[in-house]
Amino acid sequence: MSFIVAIDGPAGSGKGTITKLAGKKLDLINIDTGAMYRCASLYMIRNNIKLDETEKIAEMLKNIKIEQNKIDDVDKFFLNGEDVSGLIREKEVNEIVSQVSHIVIVRERMVELQREMGKNSNIIMEGRDIGTNVFPNADVKIYLDASAEERANRRMKQNEEKGIKISYEEILENIKFRDNNDKTSPVAPLKQADDAVYVDSTNMTIEEVVDKIVEIVKSKGKGE
Repeated sequence: MSFIVAIDGPAGSGKGTITKLAGKKLDLINIDTGAMYRCASLYMIRNNIKLDETEKIAEMLKNIKIEQNKIDDVDKFFLNGEDVSGLIREKEVNEIVSQVSHIVIVRERMVELQREMGKNSNIIMEGRDIGTNVFPNADVKIYLDASAEERANRRMKQNEEKGIKISYEEILENIKFRDNNDKTSPVAPLKQADDAVYVDSTNMTIEEVVDKIVEIVKSKGKGE
């Protein structure tokens, strides 16, 4: 019997970092769904596949292999055997990943893969529709939020640490664009599940958010 924690929220809300740290404390397998869409986006960029080329995208989904492996306690992402952990965070991928995630056949295939990963395992998974679409019967659902400005600040710091040069204005514009895309998408839009616990991390440290998530999960019977 699996135990599933679903964390949803907008881009830049810290879902990836928080999910990883909370997963460690709770002994849950962390699955990064955003990285899966980023891998698909990178594949499309490399193979010059346009967003409206449905047949080519369908063929891509037959051939693409996405893996998440932990190496030296660090999550690494592989696209057809190649470590693309850094490449999927670069500007070119950032610019199209939201649109790629709205392509129906891409989303359907990724959801299939995500559900397979959740079979017979205790997992913590983050994304935009985990609690509403991928695992509507998840044991715990959390909606992690933060203001657009704070999310842009966090993304700016992350980019600086990785040597990625994108202006704050560009990042904020990209976040607002993605928010609108995600919330108005006809395919699994971003929204808070009715039974999800809302957590606003705008004025919280990473440690405070992790502790809050762990507290919520433990209150539902995991990790006690």
